[in-house]
Amino acid sequence: MSMRAVVVSGLLLIFPLIASADSNNFTNTGGKITNNRTFLALSGSNLTAINFKGMNASGKLGSVSFTTGALISGSIDDGGTFAAGGSFMIVGNGTNGLPNGVLFQGTFTGPVAWKANWNPEGFHGHGNWTYTLSGMIGGTLAGGQKFSGNFMSSTFDVPKGREFSSSVRFKGGMVSAAAVPEPGTLALLGTGLVGLGMLGFRRRSAH
Repeated sequence: MSMRAVVVSGLLLIFPLIASADSNNFTNTGGKITNNRTFLALSGSNLTAINFKGMNASGKLGSVSFTTGALISGSIDDGGTFAAGGSFMIVGNGTNGLPNGVLFQGTFTGPVAWKANWNPEGFHGHGNWTYTLSGMIGGTLAGGQKFSGNFMSSTFDVPKGREFSSSVRFKGGMVSAAAVPEPGTLALLGTGLVGLGMLGFRRRSAH
């Protein structure tokens, strides 16, 4: 087998390893979102499912909490945008094979969208509000690996036509994230690419 074929075969083995690290998500439900008219905070939310690096678990696995950055446009009641910043934490409780302690600690890395949704048919025809929050997070896993992804969440209905004021019940959310490849995998990928480059250079030189 030629050197080029060996290197290409190596790269074909490496790329699936990188792709397999891209399907990671954490799901949380329940809790309460509160605000001080400047930022939002989630507390009392349960980590209920995890699919990470081939590990699948569900149940009462721990907790998820966050605070957003400051409100930069719009309003808490009608929807708006929060600045990057704040904090985001996922904590395991030691059940179903998860560690007991912080699994992820980070922050919102870009603007966070807070969208108000009006349902005119809700609550016996009186209408009600629900809210969704979405934004990118980034930070570090317990083992030191960098981790980034998208957080999407929603609240329960605010009944009787009222808008969100001081607090609202949290329905659920999910972090859909892509882990940065391990350093060893990156090193193998780099070695393969350098090998391909050197092979091409030698062939051009020979001609």
